[in-house]
This record gives sequence, C-alpha cells and structure tokens, in this order.
Amino acid sequence: MSAKLRAGVIGLGWAGRQHMTAYDSSADVELVGLAGMEVDALQELGDQYGIAADQRHRDWKDLIQQGELDVISIATPTTLHAPIAVAALDAGLHVLSEKPMAENAVAARTMVDAAKRNGKVLDVSFNHRRRGDVQALKKIIDAGLLGDIYYAKAGWLRREGIPGLGSWFTRRATAGGGPLMDIGVHMLDMALHLLHEPAVKAVTAATYAEFGPRGRGGSPYASTGKTGVEDSSFDVEDLSTAFLRLEGGATLLLESSWAQWIPRDQCYVTLYGSDGGASIEWGGTPADPYRTMNIWTEKEGVPAVLQPNVPPDGQHTQAVLDFVAAVLSGEVEGHQGEEALTRAAVVDACYSSAGKGAEVTL
Repeated sequence: MSAKLRAGVIGLGWAGRQHMTAYDSSADVELVGLAGMEVDALQELGDQYGIAADQRHRDWKDLIQQGELDVISIATPTTLHAPIAVAALDAGLHVLSEKPMAENAVAARTMVDAAKRNGKVLDVSFNHRRRGDVQALKKIIDAGLLGDIYYAKAGWLRREGIPGLGSWFTRRATAGGGPLMDIGVHMLDMALHLLHEPAVKAVTAATYAEFGPRGRGGSPYASTGKTGVEDSSFDVEDLSTAFLRLEGGATLLLESSWAQWIPRDQCYVTLYGSDGGASIEWGGTPADPYRTMNIWTEKEGVPAVLQPNVPPDGQHTQAVLDFVAAVLSGEVEGHQGEEALTRAAVVDACYSSAGKGAEVTL
C-alpha cells in the first residue's frame, strides 16, 4: 500500500485529540476528517490540522459516508462506540475505538461480528499497556523470572476523581458504568495481558456509590467537577471491587474507584509467582507524581530486589501506531476485537455479581 491511509476522528475531547496527534505524527497517515458536536472545537481543531471545511462534520454519519476514509478513530461516549464502529466497518473502514469497547458484551459482540464479516481491523485503545514499566514487566514474565504466577492484584484508585459530575461519564445510559467501566478496565486489561490471557472462570464483585450521589468527589480537573450538591444524574458506582478466579487456578483482585478516602491517587499491579514477585505503581497528583517498579527474587540463595531499566511510555500514540501497523500489514487475525470483547464480558459479570450479591461464572 503506497498511498497514505486517510484517517478520520470522531470525538473532539481529550481522547480524540490524542488520536489526532498520533495520526498527524505518522508518515503513513493523512488526517483528513473530523466529527463532533462542539462547533468551536471543530473549527479550532480543523484549522490546527488543516482539515478541509467540507470534512468537518457535526454528524458522525456524514464523516463515514462522505470522508472517503481508510481508517477511523472513535472517541465518543461509550454507548456510541458500537453503532459507530458497526457503521464504519460495514462501510469498509478499519476502526480504532477508545476503551471501554462498549457498554456491555452484547454491544461489543456486534463490533467483532462486523469486523469479521468485513475482513477489517478492529482495535481498542488500551493505551496503558503501552507504558514502559508494563512493557518491561511483560518481558520479565515472558522470560520466566517470576515462575508460575498464582495471585495478582491490580487497581486504580482516586481520592477525588469523578470525571465530571453530571456529565455523560456518570450516567449509566451513556457510560455503561462507573470507574470499573472507565478506569478499572485498564487494570483488567493490563493484568490479563501480563498473565498471558488466562480465561476468567468466575467473578465475585461489589459496587458502592458513597460520593457521587451526594455531589462529592468531583475531579478538580474536570470542567463539570461540581462539589457539595446532590446530583440525581449520578446513577453509577464510584467504587468497585472484584475477585476473579482464572483458568489454571490463579486469582486476581481488581479494584477501581473515582473517589475514596485515601492519601493520594494510586495505580498498581502486584504479581506473586513461585520464583519471584513484582510490583509497578504510579500515582500522586499532577504536581507531585511518582512511579516505582520492583522485582523481588533471589540470586544464588540471596534475597534480591531488582529495578529494571524501563523504556519510554508509548501511551495513546503507540496504540494508534500499532493500529496503523496492523492495517498496513493486511493481517487482520488477532486484530478484530476479540481480546477487548473478553474484557467486556468480565465487566458484565462483575456488575451482575454485584447486583446479585453472589458469584457469577463465565
């Protein structure tokens, strides 16, 4: 394929802008179309990236129908992911969707089915697995340094981080769920990726909403971060916890919260293996961030702590470039949304277990 891929982005918020930047940085792609409801942002970003006036659309359907695109990114509220992806795939486009894949596994399955019947790439942007520390830890695990991993813990916890009280994030009808759907799915993806994709056999979960319904816990960095006012539009959880039984007997503890009485924001993955343990952790505040990585093992019978060299983070740019590489390769196998669909099924099982107050098998 000698010509550049023609790319479009649907969604003009923070995530969509990451995709625009990544496409613009690629020698293999020309960013030619945008779609979004925000008139001022559409003009600003269209001017920034030199998008022709007739390729700046308020309706995503117009971009798919008129854009003459090869690839498209979806960075919209969650419940729009499936209808947009299916329409784009059926129109012959390759699709990169923001996470979570969809509001539930049923909707996510329609995306996978559309990718398969059209022979197109469907990827989901789990950008945090492109972190340098995750890449380094994956190599250590693949080399067998930790032995058989039998227990893992992963979580993303915020002190005050509800992303816009009263916004689409806090409504089940548009988001599909709260922090489990928003940030917990990142940690689920990261853990399963590190553990070589074991099947999840059963889930026991619980969810809580102690901050959002009272108008508390709003992120100071969100434009609609209201505080101190009860908010009836908040109908998702603000904390979730789940215990997952994995194929082969290993277990995973997964937790995520938007608001919690903790000293500081924290993300972590901790692994316990027969020959060693490992932990990566990051968090703090934008003004005072931190990150650590340690491997605990022994050398010649002597306890040892290893601190590997960590490559640079890939983040959204690498997720987009990996998608572009898959499209250019022409090899769609392994790039039709199957892994992301497994995440959606696990999230569904977590919400089902929390609702029933009992274990759910998959």
